[in-house]
Amino acid sequence: MINVYSVSTSCEKGVKKSNQDFVLLKDNFGIECDAHGGFRHRQVSFLAIESIRKMQKAGLDVTSGDFAENITTEGIDLCGLRVGDTLNIGDVAFIISQLGKVCHNKCSIYYQAGDCVMPKEGVFAIVKGSGKIKPGDKITLSRKSELTSAVITLSDKGSRNERVDTTGPHIIDTIKKRLKASFIRYDLIPDEKEELRSLLIDLSDTQKVDLIITNGSTGISPRDIAPDVTEDVIDKRLPGFEEAMRSGSFEKTPHALISRAVCGVRNESFILNLPGSPSGARENLEIVLPAIPHAIKKLQGDKTDCAKN
Repeated sequence: MINVYSVSTSCEKGVKKSNQDFVLLKDNFGIECDAHGGFRHRQVSFLAIESIRKMQKAGLDVTSGDFAENITTEGIDLCGLRVGDTLNIGDVAFIISQLGKVCHNKCSIYYQAGDCVMPKEGVFAIVKGSGKIKPGDKITLSRKSELTSAVITLSDKGSRNERVDTTGPHIIDTIKKRLKASFIRYDLIPDEKEELRSLLIDLSDTQKVDLIITNGSTGISPRDIAPDVTEDVIDKRLPGFEEAMRSGSFEKTPHALISRAVCGVRNESFILNLPGSPSGARENLEIVLPAIPHAIKKLQGDKTDCAKN
């Protein structure tokens, strides 16, 4: 039987959590009175008791909550989940938003427990719905039925909170209306090659996101790096999408010829560069949008005939 083994909270991030008799979930926020509530796409964390027991067998004096997980599960293979899958507990749906995490520095949990299993075997989710959850509650799993997407805005000023990003949210709204999606992730980062490179690789290789869209940093300024990084990480380039976007935009402005936007695939992820202006991103996305779902299906092994009688 798949169920909740324990529920835990903490007032600070990066520390062990204390087991509770129950927790209250708030829609699009997480657990009330927990430090991770409202944290973008990582509102609630999960770890299997089976993973903790492996640590116990290795000689570590640990228990549920010690790895900063909010909800410890029993009887489910969390490592087998995919971004976009949903765990249902009572009236609350948890949409899986991230598999594992990158620990740039060892936190207090690592030093207190002697090791940390969370980076490889923990998962994170966003919360849909509100309600009370307690140990023993039944968990049901629903596999993702729509594509998953990630929108990355590249902006030095935006990353420093010196400019409000309107392009990224517009792209997200368009995806919701035109393509549908089980989950859409949003990141705002500076025009830094290594940061973008690491993010694209994680989103495609580990998170296995279906559609990854960057916006901004596509021109010829010294800090415009999106095409260079994208070309470096993709397995195959799709010049048809690039040509269509530039050709369509050129009908409205000759400045479209400056764009170096790249489109390609890495593993089973479709990666697309869009310009940073809201109007430019909208125009380019509208041009190629009808072909994207079919391209993703083919990329992921669809064997149906492309031609129509």
